Amino acid sequence: MANKLVSGTLILTVSLFVVKAIGSINWIILSRILGGEGIGIYQMAFPIYLLALEVSSAGIPIAISIITAEKAAKEDYAGAQRIFHVSLTMLCITALILSILVFFGSRWLIEYHIIRESRAYYSLIALAPAIFFTTIIAGYRGYLQGWQKMTPTAVSQIVEQLVRVGVMLGFAAVLLPYGLEYAAGGASLGAGAGGAAALLVLLFYYYKLKHRLPKNGPVFPQEKISHILKRLVILALPISLASIMLPVVSNLDLLIVPRRLEIAGYATAQATELFGYLNGMSVPLINLATILTASMAMNLVPAISHYHTLGDSESVYDKTASSMRVALLATIPFSVMLYVLAKPVVTFIYNAPAATDATQAIALAIVFLGLHQVSTGILQGLKMPKIPVMNMGIACVIKVFCNWFLVAIPTLGIIGASYATVADIGVAAALNLFFIYKHTGYAMQFKDVLKNIVCAAAMGIVMQGIFNYTEHIGLFLSLLLTTMLGTAVYIGLMAACGGVTRRDAAKIPGIGRFF
Repeated sequence: MANKLVSGTLILTVSLFVVKAIGSINWIILSRILGGEGIGIYQMAFPIYLLALEVSSAGIPIAISIITAEKAAKEDYAGAQRIFHVSLTMLCITALILSILVFFGSRWLIEYHIIRESRAYYSLIALAPAIFFTTIIAGYRGYLQGWQKMTPTAVSQIVEQLVRVGVMLGFAAVLLPYGLEYAAGGASLGAGAGGAAALLVLLFYYYKLKHRLPKNGPVFPQEKISHILKRLVILALPISLASIMLPVVSNLDLLIVPRRLEIAGYATAQATELFGYLNGMSVPLINLATILTASMAMNLVPAISHYHTLGDSESVYDKTASSMRVALLATIPFSVMLYVLAKPVVTFIYNAPAATDATQAIALAIVFLGLHQVSTGILQGLKMPKIPVMNMGIACVIKVFCNWFLVAIPTLGIIGASYATVADIGVAAALNLFFIYKHTGYAMQFKDVLKNIVCAAAMGIVMQGIFNYTEHIGLFLSLLLTTMLGTAVYIGLMAACGGVTRRDAAKIPGIGRFF
Protein backbone atom coordinates (compact mmCIF):
# COMPACT_ATOMS: atom_id res chain seq x y z
CA MET A 1 0.00 0.00 0.00
CA ALA A 2 2.92 2.34 0.75
CA ASN A 3 4.38 1.72 -2.71
CA LYS A 4 0.95 2.23 -4.28
CA LEU A 5 0.68 5.62 -2.55
CA VAL A 6 4.05 6.82 -3.86
CA SER A 7 3.76 5.39 -7.37
CA GLY A 8 0.12 6.46 -7.72
CA THR A 9 0.97 10.02 -6.72
CA LEU A 10 3.84 10.23 -9.21
CA ILE A 11 1.74 8.71 -12.00
CA LEU A 12 -1.03 11.27 -11.46
CA THR A 13 1.47 14.12 -11.17
CA VAL A 14 3.15 13.25 -14.47
CA SER A 15 -0.21 12.85 -16.23
CA LEU A 16 -1.42 16.23 -14.96
CA PHE A 17 1.77 17.92 -16.19
CA VAL A 18 1.36 16.28 -19.61
CA VAL A 19 -2.33 17.24 -19.79
CA LYS A 20 -1.57 20.86 -18.86
CA ALA A 21 1.28 21.04 -21.38
CA ILE A 22 -0.95 19.72 -24.17
CA GLY A 23 -3.71 22.10 -23.11
CA SER A 24 -1.37 25.10 -23.17
CA ILE A 25 -0.14 24.29 -26.69
CA ASN A 26 -3.73 23.73 -27.81
CA TRP A 27 -4.85 27.08 -26.44
CA ILE A 28 -2.10 28.91 -28.32
CA ILE A 29 -3.03 27.23 -31.63
CA LEU A 30 -6.80 27.56 -31.10
CA SER A 31 -6.40 31.27 -30.32
CA ARG A 32 -4.61 31.71 -33.64
CA ILE A 33 -7.37 29.84 -35.52
CA LEU A 34 -10.40 31.50 -33.90
CA GLY A 35 -8.98 34.85 -32.88
CA GLY A 36 -10.23 36.84 -29.89
CA GLU A 37 -13.85 37.00 -31.07
CA GLY A 38 -14.02 33.28 -31.82
CA ILE A 39 -12.51 32.40 -28.44
CA GLY A 40 -15.10 34.65 -26.80
CA ILE A 41 -17.93 32.75 -28.54
CA TYR A 42 -16.35 29.44 -27.54
CA GLN A 43 -16.02 30.54 -23.90
CA MET A 44 -19.64 31.74 -23.69
CA ALA A 45 -20.96 28.18 -23.51
CA PHE A 46 -18.54 26.88 -20.89
CA PRO A 47 -20.18 28.25 -17.70
CA ILE A 48 -23.36 26.30 -18.56
CA TYR A 49 -21.29 23.18 -19.30
CA LEU A 50 -19.37 23.43 -16.00
CA LEU A 51 -22.56 24.07 -14.03
CA ALA A 52 -24.19 20.99 -15.60
CA LEU A 53 -21.15 18.88 -14.68
CA GLU A 54 -21.26 20.13 -11.10
CA VAL A 55 -24.94 19.16 -10.82
CA SER A 56 -24.58 15.80 -12.60
CA SER A 57 -21.65 14.37 -10.64
CA ALA A 58 -20.98 16.73 -7.69
CA GLY A 59 -18.79 14.85 -5.16
CA ILE A 60 -20.01 11.39 -6.21
CA PRO A 61 -16.67 10.16 -7.69
CA ILE A 62 -14.78 10.79 -4.42
CA ALA A 63 -17.64 9.20 -2.48
CA ILE A 64 -17.40 6.12 -4.76
CA SER A 65 -13.64 6.02 -4.12
CA ILE A 66 -14.08 6.14 -0.34
CA ILE A 67 -16.76 3.44 -0.16
CA THR A 68 -14.98 1.20 -2.69
CA ALA A 69 -11.76 1.40 -0.63
CA GLU A 70 -13.80 0.46 2.43
CA LYS A 71 -15.26 -2.60 0.68
CA ALA A 72 -11.86 -3.58 -0.70
CA ALA A 73 -10.34 -3.44 2.80
CA LYS A 74 -13.03 -5.86 4.01
CA GLU A 75 -12.57 -8.04 0.89
CA ASP A 76 -16.25 -7.48 0.10
CA TYR A 77 -15.73 -7.66 -3.66
CA ALA A 78 -19.40 -8.21 -4.50
CA GLY A 79 -20.30 -5.23 -2.28
CA ALA A 80 -17.80 -3.01 -4.12
CA GLN A 81 -19.33 -4.03 -7.46
CA ARG A 82 -22.85 -3.34 -6.18
CA ILE A 83 -21.82 0.11 -4.93
CA PHE A 84 -20.38 0.92 -8.34
CA HIS A 85 -23.39 -0.36 -10.29
CA VAL A 86 -25.84 1.67 -8.19
CA SER A 87 -23.61 4.77 -8.42
CA LEU A 88 -23.11 4.41 -12.16
CA THR A 89 -26.85 4.03 -12.74
CA MET A 90 -27.50 7.21 -10.80
CA LEU A 91 -24.77 9.08 -12.68
CA CYS A 92 -26.06 7.84 -16.05
CA ILE A 93 -29.59 9.04 -15.30
CA THR A 94 -28.54 12.51 -14.09
CA ALA A 95 -26.00 12.92 -16.91
CA LEU A 96 -28.51 11.91 -19.59
CA ILE A 97 -31.18 14.26 -18.25
CA LEU A 98 -28.78 17.21 -18.10
CA SER A 99 -27.35 16.50 -21.55
CA ILE A 100 -30.86 16.50 -23.03
CA LEU A 101 -31.79 19.67 -21.13
CA VAL A 102 -28.71 21.51 -22.38
CA PHE A 103 -29.18 20.29 -25.96
CA PHE A 104 -32.85 21.24 -26.23
CA GLY A 105 -32.64 24.21 -23.85
CA SER A 106 -29.81 25.98 -25.69
CA ARG A 107 -32.16 27.98 -27.86
CA TRP A 108 -34.15 29.04 -24.79
CA LEU A 109 -30.97 30.20 -22.99
CA ILE A 110 -30.19 32.47 -25.93
CA GLU A 111 -33.76 33.69 -26.55
CA TYR A 112 -34.09 34.79 -22.92
CA HIS A 113 -30.61 36.41 -23.01
CA ILE A 114 -29.15 34.21 -20.27
CA ILE A 115 -26.40 33.81 -22.85
CA ARG A 116 -26.25 37.13 -24.66
CA GLU A 117 -24.23 35.94 -27.64
CA SER A 118 -26.60 34.13 -30.06
CA ARG A 119 -23.63 32.67 -31.97
CA ALA A 120 -22.78 30.50 -28.93
CA TYR A 121 -25.75 28.22 -29.80
CA TYR A 122 -23.63 25.74 -31.75
CA SER A 123 -21.06 25.57 -28.97
CA LEU A 124 -23.80 24.79 -26.45
CA ILE A 125 -25.35 21.92 -28.40
CA ALA A 126 -21.88 20.56 -29.22
CA LEU A 127 -21.04 20.42 -25.49
CA ALA A 128 -24.24 18.56 -24.53
CA PRO A 129 -22.83 15.03 -25.24
CA ALA A 130 -19.68 15.91 -23.29
CA ILE A 131 -21.77 16.31 -20.12
CA PHE A 132 -22.83 12.67 -20.37
CA PHE A 133 -19.38 11.24 -21.12
CA THR A 134 -17.51 13.39 -18.57
CA THR A 135 -19.93 12.42 -15.79
CA ILE A 136 -19.64 8.70 -16.55
CA ILE A 137 -15.84 8.70 -16.75
CA ALA A 138 -15.73 10.49 -13.37
CA GLY A 139 -17.65 7.54 -11.89
CA TYR A 140 -15.26 4.98 -13.40
CA ARG A 141 -12.23 6.93 -12.22
CA GLY A 142 -13.62 7.11 -8.69
CA TYR A 143 -14.23 3.34 -8.62
CA LEU A 144 -10.78 2.42 -9.95
CA GLN A 145 -9.12 4.89 -7.58
CA GLY A 146 -10.94 3.15 -4.72
CA TRP A 147 -8.90 0.06 -5.63
CA GLN A 148 -5.74 2.23 -5.56
CA LYS A 149 -5.50 1.98 -9.36
CA MET A 150 -4.20 5.38 -10.48
CA THR A 151 -2.82 4.36 -13.88
CA PRO A 152 -6.32 4.21 -15.47
CA THR A 153 -7.02 7.79 -14.40
CA ALA A 154 -3.64 8.98 -15.68
CA VAL A 155 -3.84 7.19 -19.04
CA SER A 156 -7.47 8.20 -19.62
CA GLN A 157 -6.66 11.86 -18.83
CA ILE A 158 -3.86 11.94 -21.41
CA VAL A 159 -5.94 10.11 -24.06
CA GLU A 160 -8.90 12.40 -23.36
CA GLN A 161 -6.77 15.51 -23.79
CA LEU A 162 -5.06 14.27 -26.97
CA VAL A 163 -8.35 13.33 -28.67
CA ARG A 164 -10.02 16.49 -27.42
CA VAL A 165 -7.28 18.71 -28.80
CA GLY A 166 -7.11 16.87 -32.13
CA VAL A 167 -10.86 17.06 -32.71
CA MET A 168 -11.06 20.62 -31.44
CA LEU A 169 -8.34 22.01 -33.71
CA GLY A 170 -9.44 19.89 -36.69
CA PHE A 171 -13.10 20.90 -36.66
CA ALA A 172 -12.29 24.54 -35.81
CA ALA A 173 -10.02 24.78 -38.86
CA VAL A 174 -12.41 22.92 -41.20
CA LEU A 175 -15.50 24.91 -40.18
CA LEU A 176 -13.85 28.35 -39.99
CA PRO A 177 -14.73 29.25 -43.62
CA TYR A 178 -18.44 28.85 -42.75
CA GLY A 179 -18.27 31.39 -39.92
CA LEU A 180 -16.88 31.87 -36.41
CA GLU A 181 -19.99 30.41 -34.75
CA TYR A 182 -19.55 27.13 -36.64
CA ALA A 183 -15.81 27.05 -35.93
CA ALA A 184 -16.43 27.62 -32.20
CA GLY A 185 -19.10 24.90 -32.24
CA GLY A 186 -16.67 22.55 -33.97
CA ALA A 187 -14.04 23.27 -31.34
CA SER A 188 -16.59 22.43 -28.63
CA LEU A 189 -17.05 18.95 -30.14
CA GLY A 190 -13.60 18.10 -28.82
CA ALA A 191 -14.88 17.77 -25.23
CA GLY A 192 -17.35 15.02 -26.13
CA ALA A 193 -14.89 13.18 -28.37
CA GLY A 194 -12.23 13.27 -25.66
CA GLY A 195 -14.74 12.00 -23.08
CA ALA A 196 -15.78 9.09 -25.32
CA ALA A 197 -12.12 8.11 -25.87
CA ALA A 198 -11.38 8.28 -22.14
CA LEU A 199 -14.43 6.11 -21.42
CA LEU A 200 -13.12 3.38 -23.74
CA VAL A 201 -9.77 3.42 -21.90
CA LEU A 202 -11.48 3.18 -18.51
CA LEU A 203 -13.75 0.34 -19.67
CA PHE A 204 -10.62 -1.62 -20.63
CA TYR A 205 -9.11 -1.15 -17.16
CA TYR A 206 -12.45 -1.81 -15.45
CA TYR A 207 -12.95 -5.22 -17.11
CA LYS A 208 -9.29 -6.05 -16.56
CA LEU A 209 -9.75 -5.43 -12.82
CA LYS A 210 -13.10 -7.24 -12.74
CA HIS A 211 -11.60 -10.45 -14.18
CA ARG A 212 -8.78 -10.35 -11.62
CA LEU A 213 -10.99 -10.02 -8.54
CA PRO A 214 -11.40 -13.27 -6.54
CA LYS A 215 -14.68 -15.03 -7.25
CA ASN A 216 -14.93 -16.81 -3.89
CA GLY A 217 -14.34 -14.17 -1.26
CA PRO A 218 -16.09 -13.72 2.11
CA VAL A 219 -19.88 -13.42 1.90
CA PHE A 220 -21.46 -10.22 3.24
CA PRO A 221 -25.12 -9.18 3.52
CA GLN A 222 -26.27 -7.27 0.43
CA GLU A 223 -26.83 -3.57 1.06
CA LYS A 224 -30.15 -2.02 0.08
CA ILE A 225 -30.07 0.42 -2.82
CA SER A 226 -31.64 3.10 -0.62
CA HIS A 227 -28.85 2.67 1.95
CA ILE A 228 -26.15 2.93 -0.74
CA LEU A 229 -27.71 6.08 -2.19
CA LYS A 230 -27.99 7.62 1.27
CA ARG A 231 -24.31 6.96 2.00
CA LEU A 232 -23.26 8.38 -1.35
CA VAL A 233 -25.25 11.57 -0.79
CA ILE A 234 -23.97 12.00 2.80
CA LEU A 235 -20.36 11.75 1.60
CA ALA A 236 -20.79 13.59 -1.70
CA LEU A 237 -22.76 16.62 -0.49
CA PRO A 238 -19.97 18.20 1.63
CA ILE A 239 -17.42 17.46 -1.11
CA SER A 240 -19.57 19.19 -3.73
CA LEU A 241 -20.08 22.13 -1.36
CA ALA A 242 -16.29 22.40 -1.05
CA SER A 243 -15.94 22.58 -4.85
CA ILE A 244 -18.67 25.23 -4.99
CA MET A 245 -16.72 27.30 -2.44
CA LEU A 246 -13.96 28.00 -4.98
CA PRO A 247 -16.13 29.90 -7.51
CA VAL A 248 -17.92 31.61 -4.60
CA VAL A 249 -14.60 32.93 -3.27
CA SER A 250 -13.56 34.00 -6.79
CA ASN A 251 -16.81 35.93 -7.25
CA LEU A 252 -16.34 37.62 -3.87
CA ASP A 253 -12.87 38.68 -5.00
CA LEU A 254 -14.39 40.06 -8.19
CA LEU A 255 -16.90 42.09 -6.20
CA ILE A 256 -14.48 43.42 -3.56
CA VAL A 257 -10.91 43.74 -4.86
CA PRO A 258 -11.40 46.10 -7.87
CA ARG A 259 -13.67 48.39 -5.83
CA ARG A 260 -11.25 48.56 -2.90
CA LEU A 261 -8.37 49.25 -5.31
CA GLU A 262 -10.32 52.27 -6.54
CA ILE A 263 -10.72 53.37 -2.90
CA ALA A 264 -6.92 53.07 -2.60
CA GLY A 265 -6.61 55.63 -5.42
CA TYR A 266 -6.30 53.52 -8.55
CA ALA A 267 -8.29 54.36 -11.69
CA THR A 268 -10.83 51.76 -12.87
CA ALA A 269 -8.57 50.61 -15.72
CA GLN A 270 -5.60 50.27 -13.34
CA ALA A 271 -7.70 48.31 -10.82
CA THR A 272 -8.85 45.94 -13.56
CA GLU A 273 -5.27 45.46 -14.73
CA LEU A 274 -3.96 44.73 -11.23
CA PHE A 275 -6.82 42.28 -10.58
CA GLY A 276 -5.86 40.50 -13.80
CA TYR A 277 -2.26 40.22 -12.64
CA LEU A 278 -3.35 38.50 -9.43
CA ASN A 279 -6.15 36.19 -10.57
CA GLY A 280 -5.07 35.63 -14.14
CA MET A 281 -1.30 35.28 -13.65
CA SER A 282 -0.17 34.80 -10.02
CA VAL A 283 -2.89 32.37 -8.86
CA PRO A 284 -2.43 29.96 -11.84
CA LEU A 285 1.28 29.73 -10.93
CA ILE A 286 0.31 28.70 -7.40
CA ASN A 287 -2.00 26.00 -8.75
CA LEU A 288 0.68 24.76 -11.14
CA ALA A 289 3.22 24.46 -8.30
CA THR A 290 0.87 22.23 -6.28
CA ILE A 291 0.14 19.56 -8.90
CA LEU A 292 2.10 17.01 -6.84
CA THR A 293 0.13 17.63 -3.66
CA ALA A 294 -3.16 17.68 -5.59
CA SER A 295 -2.29 14.25 -6.99
CA MET A 296 -1.29 13.01 -3.54
CA ALA A 297 -4.58 14.20 -2.06
CA MET A 298 -6.51 12.26 -4.69
CA ASN A 299 -4.45 9.16 -3.90
CA LEU A 300 -4.74 9.57 -0.12
CA VAL A 301 -8.54 9.40 -0.01
CA PRO A 302 -8.85 5.65 -0.76
CA ALA A 303 -5.58 4.80 1.05
CA ILE A 304 -6.68 6.42 4.33
CA SER A 305 -10.20 5.01 3.92
CA HIS A 306 -8.69 1.52 3.52
CA TYR A 307 -6.76 1.66 6.82
CA HIS A 308 -9.51 3.53 8.66
CA THR A 309 -12.00 0.80 7.74
CA LEU A 310 -9.67 -1.86 9.14
CA GLY A 311 -9.25 0.14 12.35
CA ASP A 312 -5.50 0.34 11.69
CA SER A 313 -4.83 3.69 13.39
CA GLU A 314 -1.07 3.15 13.28
CA SER A 315 -1.07 2.96 9.47
CA VAL A 316 -3.42 5.96 9.26
CA TYR A 317 -0.94 7.93 11.38
CA ASP A 318 2.01 6.69 9.30
CA LYS A 319 0.40 7.65 5.97
CA THR A 320 -0.64 11.02 7.39
CA ALA A 321 2.87 11.77 8.65
CA SER A 322 4.61 10.66 5.45
CA SER A 323 2.22 12.58 3.17
CA MET A 324 2.65 15.76 5.21
CA ARG A 325 6.41 15.33 5.06
CA VAL A 326 6.33 14.98 1.29
CA ALA A 327 4.00 17.99 1.04
CA LEU A 328 6.52 20.14 2.91
CA LEU A 329 9.41 18.80 0.82
CA ALA A 330 7.53 19.69 -2.37
CA THR A 331 6.01 23.05 -1.49
CA ILE A 332 8.50 24.97 0.69
CA PRO A 333 11.22 25.07 -2.01
CA PHE A 334 8.63 25.98 -4.66
CA SER A 335 7.50 28.93 -2.53
CA VAL A 336 11.08 30.15 -2.24
CA MET A 337 11.73 29.59 -5.96
CA LEU A 338 8.68 31.61 -6.99
CA TYR A 339 9.55 34.41 -4.55
CA VAL A 340 13.15 34.67 -5.79
CA LEU A 341 12.35 34.24 -9.50
CA ALA A 342 8.99 36.02 -9.56
CA LYS A 343 10.04 38.75 -12.00
CA PRO A 344 11.78 36.54 -14.60
CA VAL A 345 8.99 33.92 -14.37
CA VAL A 346 6.09 36.33 -15.00
CA THR A 347 8.16 38.07 -17.68
CA PHE A 348 8.94 34.82 -19.48
CA ILE A 349 5.45 33.27 -19.22
CA TYR A 350 3.19 36.32 -19.45
CA ASN A 351 5.49 39.13 -20.60
CA ALA A 352 4.10 41.05 -17.62
CA PRO A 353 6.87 42.15 -15.20
CA ALA A 354 4.29 44.37 -13.48
CA ALA A 355 2.81 41.17 -11.96
CA THR A 356 5.99 40.65 -9.89
CA ASP A 357 4.77 42.22 -6.63
CA ALA A 358 1.51 40.26 -6.52
CA THR A 359 3.36 37.03 -7.37
CA GLN A 360 6.03 37.48 -4.70
CA ALA A 361 3.39 38.29 -2.08
CA ILE A 362 1.35 35.20 -2.89
CA ALA A 363 4.32 32.78 -3.13
CA LEU A 364 3.86 31.57 0.47
CA ALA A 365 0.41 30.31 -0.50
CA ILE A 366 2.08 27.36 -2.28
CA VAL A 367 2.99 25.81 1.08
CA PHE A 368 -0.43 26.40 2.59
CA LEU A 369 -2.30 25.18 -0.49
CA GLY A 370 -0.24 21.97 -0.57
CA LEU A 371 -0.95 21.32 3.10
CA HIS A 372 -4.63 22.13 2.58
CA GLN A 373 -4.96 19.73 -0.35
CA VAL A 374 -3.28 16.86 1.50
CA SER A 375 -5.10 17.46 4.79
CA THR A 376 -8.44 17.62 2.95
CA GLY A 377 -7.70 14.25 1.32
CA ILE A 378 -6.88 12.76 4.73
CA LEU A 379 -10.08 14.06 6.33
CA GLN A 380 -12.15 12.80 3.41
CA GLY A 381 -10.47 9.39 3.76
CA LEU A 382 -11.42 9.43 7.44
CA LYS A 383 -15.04 9.93 6.24
CA MET A 384 -15.18 13.47 7.65
CA PRO A 385 -15.80 15.53 4.48
CA LYS A 386 -17.85 18.15 6.38
CA ILE A 387 -14.82 19.41 8.31
CA PRO A 388 -12.86 20.84 5.33
CA VAL A 389 -16.02 22.58 4.09
CA MET A 390 -16.60 24.29 7.43
CA ASN A 391 -12.94 25.29 7.60
CA MET A 392 -13.10 26.75 4.09
CA GLY A 393 -16.16 28.76 5.11
CA ILE A 394 -14.34 30.24 8.13
CA ALA A 395 -11.28 31.00 5.99
CA CYS A 396 -13.47 32.65 3.35
CA VAL A 397 -14.86 35.08 5.93
CA ILE A 398 -11.32 35.97 7.00
CA LYS A 399 -10.32 36.54 3.36
CA VAL A 400 -13.24 38.92 2.82
CA PHE A 401 -12.18 40.99 5.84
CA CYS A 402 -8.52 41.01 4.75
CA ASN A 403 -9.47 42.05 1.22
CA TRP A 404 -11.73 44.79 2.49
CA PHE A 405 -9.13 46.40 4.77
CA LEU A 406 -5.76 45.58 3.18
CA VAL A 407 -6.53 46.29 -0.49
CA ALA A 408 -7.77 49.81 0.34
CA ILE A 409 -4.38 50.72 1.86
CA PRO A 410 -2.57 52.71 -0.88
CA THR A 411 0.87 51.28 -0.01
CA LEU A 412 -0.45 47.72 -0.41
CA GLY A 413 -3.14 47.69 -3.09
CA ILE A 414 -3.07 44.37 -4.98
CA ILE A 415 -0.37 43.07 -2.62
CA GLY A 416 -3.03 43.26 0.10
CA ALA A 417 -5.24 40.94 -2.00
CA SER A 418 -2.29 38.52 -2.29
CA TYR A 419 -1.90 38.57 1.50
CA ALA A 420 -5.63 37.93 1.85
CA THR A 421 -5.31 34.82 -0.37
CA VAL A 422 -2.37 33.58 1.72
CA ALA A 423 -4.40 34.13 4.91
CA ASP A 424 -7.42 32.35 3.42
CA ILE A 425 -5.54 29.19 2.45
CA GLY A 426 -3.34 29.30 5.56
CA VAL A 427 -6.29 29.41 7.96
CA ALA A 428 -8.10 26.60 6.13
CA ALA A 429 -4.94 24.45 6.23
CA ALA A 430 -4.29 25.18 9.92
CA LEU A 431 -7.85 24.26 10.89
CA ASN A 432 -7.61 21.01 8.88
CA LEU A 433 -4.35 20.14 10.67
CA PHE A 434 -6.00 20.78 14.03
CA PHE A 435 -8.76 18.27 13.28
CA ILE A 436 -6.24 15.76 11.93
CA TYR A 437 -4.36 16.02 15.24
CA LYS A 438 -7.63 15.59 17.10
CA HIS A 439 -8.60 12.40 15.23
CA THR A 440 -5.22 10.80 14.47
CA GLY A 441 -2.80 12.29 17.00
CA TYR A 442 -0.49 13.56 14.23
CA ALA A 443 1.20 16.94 14.69
CA MET A 444 3.97 18.46 12.58
CA GLN A 445 7.47 18.24 14.02
CA PHE A 446 9.03 21.69 14.36
CA LYS A 447 12.51 20.27 13.68
CA ASP A 448 11.46 18.84 10.30
CA VAL A 449 9.75 22.05 9.24
CA LEU A 450 12.81 24.08 10.27
CA LYS A 451 15.14 21.87 8.18
CA ASN A 452 12.99 22.49 5.13
CA ILE A 453 12.87 26.24 5.68
CA VAL A 454 16.63 26.64 6.30
CA CYS A 455 17.59 24.49 3.29
CA ALA A 456 15.07 26.26 1.04
CA ALA A 457 16.30 29.69 2.20
CA ALA A 458 19.89 28.71 1.41
CA MET A 459 18.71 27.44 -1.99
CA GLY A 460 16.99 30.78 -2.61
CA ILE A 461 20.18 32.74 -1.91
CA VAL A 462 22.16 30.49 -4.27
CA MET A 463 19.47 30.76 -6.99
CA GLN A 464 19.47 34.54 -6.81
CA GLY A 465 23.23 34.55 -7.33
CA ILE A 466 23.09 32.03 -10.19
CA PHE A 467 20.35 33.96 -12.00
CA ASN A 468 22.17 37.28 -11.67
CA TYR A 469 25.36 35.67 -13.01
CA THR A 470 23.68 33.86 -15.95
CA GLU A 471 21.07 36.45 -16.93
CA HIS A 472 23.11 37.44 -20.00
CA ILE A 473 22.68 33.99 -21.66
CA GLY A 474 18.94 34.54 -22.21
CA LEU A 475 15.89 34.44 -19.97
CA PHE A 476 14.81 30.86 -20.72
CA LEU A 477 18.27 29.30 -20.37
CA SER A 478 19.00 31.32 -17.26
CA LEU A 479 15.73 30.23 -15.62
CA LEU A 480 16.29 26.59 -16.58
CA LEU A 481 19.88 26.54 -15.28
CA THR A 482 18.97 28.40 -12.09
CA THR A 483 16.06 26.05 -11.34
CA MET A 484 18.07 22.88 -11.98
CA LEU A 485 21.08 23.96 -9.90
CA GLY A 486 18.84 25.35 -7.15
CA THR A 487 16.93 22.05 -6.94
CA ALA A 488 20.22 20.15 -6.72
CA VAL A 489 21.40 22.45 -3.91
CA TYR A 490 18.15 21.95 -1.98
CA ILE A 491 18.24 18.14 -2.31
CA GLY A 492 21.92 18.09 -1.36
CA LEU A 493 21.38 20.21 1.74
CA MET A 494 18.34 18.16 2.79
CA ALA A 495 20.32 14.94 2.37
CA ALA A 496 23.21 16.38 4.39
CA CYS A 497 20.97 17.31 7.33
CA GLY A 498 18.89 14.12 7.21
CA GLY A 499 15.78 15.73 5.76
CA VAL A 500 15.92 13.32 2.80
CA THR A 501 17.25 9.79 3.26
CA ARG A 502 18.27 6.86 1.06
CA ARG A 503 15.07 5.15 2.20
CA ASP A 504 13.04 8.04 0.73
CA ALA A 505 14.86 7.70 -2.60
CA ALA A 506 14.29 3.93 -2.60
CA LYS A 507 10.52 4.51 -2.70
CA ILE A 508 10.68 6.38 -6.04
CA PRO A 509 9.27 4.11 -8.77
CA GLY A 510 11.70 3.18 -11.54
CA ILE A 511 14.91 4.61 -10.07
CA GLY A 512 14.32 3.52 -6.47
CA ARG A 513 16.15 0.21 -6.94
CA PHE A 514 19.44 2.10 -7.41
CA PHE A 515 19.22 3.33 -3.81
